[in-house]
Amino acid sequence: MNFIRLSLFLGIVSGSLVVGAELSPPEKNFETLWKTFNERYAFFELRGVDWQKQYKTYRPKVSKETIDEELFNIMCDMLKPLKDGHVNLKAKGLKKKAFNPEELPRFLKEFNTPKLEKSYQSMVRKTLKDQGFGDFKKATALFEYSRSKDFGYLLITEFEGVRPKKLGPALDEVLSEMKGIKGLIIDIRLNPGGTDQCLYQIASRFADKKRVGHIRKSKRKSGEGEDGFSELKTRFLKPVTDAGPNGTFTGPICLLTHGASYSAADAFAMVMTELPHVTIIGEPTNGIFSNMLEKKLPNGWKYTLSFQVYYAADKKCYEGKGIPVDIEVLNKREDLEKGEDPLIMKSIEVLSPK
Repeated sequence: MNFIRLSLFLGIVSGSLVVGAELSPPEKNFETLWKTFNERYAFFELRGVDWQKQYKTYRPKVSKETIDEELFNIMCDMLKPLKDGHVNLKAKGLKKKAFNPEELPRFLKEFNTPKLEKSYQSMVRKTLKDQGFGDFKKATALFEYSRSKDFGYLLITEFEGVRPKKLGPALDEVLSEMKGIKGLIIDIRLNPGGTDQCLYQIASRFADKKRVGHIRKSKRKSGEGEDGFSELKTRFLKPVTDAGPNGTFTGPICLLTHGASYSAADAFAMVMTELPHVTIIGEPTNGIFSNMLEKKLPNGWKYTLSFQVYYAADKKCYEGKGIPVDIEVLNKREDLEKGEDPLIMKSIEVLSPK
């Protein structure tokens, strides 16, 4: 009798349809995935997904006879409505071994082959050259930069991969080269993201004073904190204090973004938009701010999920929407025929003295 009650209790807790019976490996893997999302995923309501309904729909499809390929497809179908770029499922040994439910942003639909992306990048450089910018230089793997007489250009390729001790001197190098410019273009288009530490270390070089950078809370297991979330934590953006005289820039800045500016690039745009001397040009960023919680199923498959809610300084959440722009300008395939990047041209217009 006690065993039956215990089994019933465990079934209710996990949501399992199986009561009083040991789960088979496919069932156990499904239950583990569903339960972890149920406890830790932060955006069911925001993304309009009834997770209990997903369980009722897909749990009956899994039995002890379910083979790996079938189980993987069932899990993918269950996760698909989340449309979250930080949700991933990776299965070793299968032909289709990786799944992400995010829909492609408009930019990547427009430039939908590696050849077109390369042509886009060449167009950006050609536009800069035509506008009097010099040769491109590199400072670590994160920065490519150039300048004209009056303006600077800084491409940030991502927000991770370089240790903080090397990142500081690289920023010193970039900004010392920008001495005397009237305005700076920072480009985070096609930036896949990275870490908060990195984005704040970079953003601090453009801060005029201490400001709220972002506010964050994390989804915990049920019963841990109000509504399952941790207390709100505020991170501040502070001007760098140990850089040389040419190690900061607080003049006019144009920040270029679009839907393929992901994750830490989202957060960088959110932090930078608090600065009064920054104008964002392009399209809203992708809208996936949370760090990814990494987990592993009993069978060894790996998966990730969004478990944090990021808020801007005004306590607005831009998850699923992205950071809005001040001036909307779209990159289109027809730009390649013209050989001119409209975002660069708009930036130069905005930065030029009136």
